[in-house]
Amino acid sequence: MDWKEIYKSKLVTAEEAIKSIKDGDKVVTGMGCGEPFGIEKALVEHYKEFNNIEIISMLTLGDSPWCQPEMKGHFTLNSLFASTSNRKAISTGISEFTTSHFYEIPDIIENYICPRVTIVMVSPPDEHGYVSFGTTVDYTKGTTDYCEVVIAQVNKYMPRTFGNNKHIRDFTYFVEIDEPLPEVKSVEISEVEMKIGKNCASLIKDGDCLQLGIGGIPNAVCAQLKDKKDLGLHSELVGDGVVDLLESGVINNKKKQTNKGRTILGAAFGSQKLNNYINNNPSVEIHPIDYVNNPIEIAKNDNMVSVNSCLQVDLLGQVVSDTVGLNQFSAVGGQVDFVRGATMSHGGRSIIAMPSTAKKGMISRIVPLITEGSAVTTPRNDVNYVVTEYGIAQLKGKTLKERAKALIKISHPRFRPHLIIEFKKRFNEDPFTREEIKEVIEDVKEQIVDDIKNKLNIGS
Repeated sequence: MDWKEIYKSKLVTAEEAIKSIKDGDKVVTGMGCGEPFGIEKALVEHYKEFNNIEIISMLTLGDSPWCQPEMKGHFTLNSLFASTSNRKAISTGISEFTTSHFYEIPDIIENYICPRVTIVMVSPPDEHGYVSFGTTVDYTKGTTDYCEVVIAQVNKYMPRTFGNNKHIRDFTYFVEIDEPLPEVKSVEISEVEMKIGKNCASLIKDGDCLQLGIGGIPNAVCAQLKDKKDLGLHSELVGDGVVDLLESGVINNKKKQTNKGRTILGAAFGSQKLNNYINNNPSVEIHPIDYVNNPIEIAKNDNMVSVNSCLQVDLLGQVVSDTVGLNQFSAVGGQVDFVRGATMSHGGRSIIAMPSTAKKGMISRIVPLITEGSAVTTPRNDVNYVVTEYGIAQLKGKTLKERAKALIKISHPRFRPHLIIEFKKRFNEDPFTREEIKEVIEDVKEQIVDDIKNKLNIGS
């Protein structure tokens, strides 16, 4: 029997495929731009036919139907990355949350959670009967190696990517549902983000290998790198911001020690612009996250530079990125993986980049003490550079006092007086000389004037 006949014998409707799911099963599904929404929709429509099903997934761009009240007793979400649509459910205990470094998640799912069923999204088979996991190999591909039931949504919109494909004989069922992939479109870069991007770019040299995430700050960093040469890219995920750098040759992966000449990713979170670039592009490989995010593998490339964001940094340099007090905001993700990988890399550097304030300037992200209940994402001993729109604080090798002083200098002027007072309480001395204090006062005055002008809509 050739592969086409095998494929045809496994081709069923979504309703037929989900009949293989039994009460009490643990079911792992794809995430992000590779989430199999077509098959999930069938599960939701037939939710009354299922009991005590645990859905295991990561970041979703959808609406997390498993969190709805009527799903109680039928489906429960176990999220490994809190998202907009399920944060409240996690904080109220309706949904579960499992924390882990990203590179360990394939092992966590296989050997600790132990799902029986996996549901993934793939491209249509090629002429040899192989399908591609497209935008999201991450933990998804691994689940198809050991789950008893492997269901794939075949979607013509899924790009075909290199690195980890699989033959149709390794799947239990195929369900053909064509639907455009969810997109993470770039938004206009703010003035603050552009300043942060410029500060980050000043730490990046020709020939460096980069890890960049998604969002305004990574896009702002990319916008500042157009004059760099021979950059590499080894990243858990990227957005549209890297496409122009790849197409122009700024990122050419020439100087990498491993996977020379090739971009290595765990997932792609962008718009059609990014999907078009990675489709059938042999210079881009998407691999499982236990390879991409393994600190040992990351460190094999010299001059590795990681750029990650956060929610809060205290005066000791402790970084909070995934919780707000007792509430789960996102997840650890790959931040610590790449911070440690970059640190172990010869010539490597790690950057934590963030706006100096939150809540429209009402809250400082640099604080004397992290918010009670928050979990430390990246320990102070791992932190290298912290960057805001006001500058760069290098913390490696610094004393506690030196760390605090460096962070106060890049905080928002409006909050520096409070941080100075808290410094004095902690260390029983002034952090700055009289002349430096005068400069702080002038910065604060200037900020107050700007605030008044903005509120009254008065130009300069």
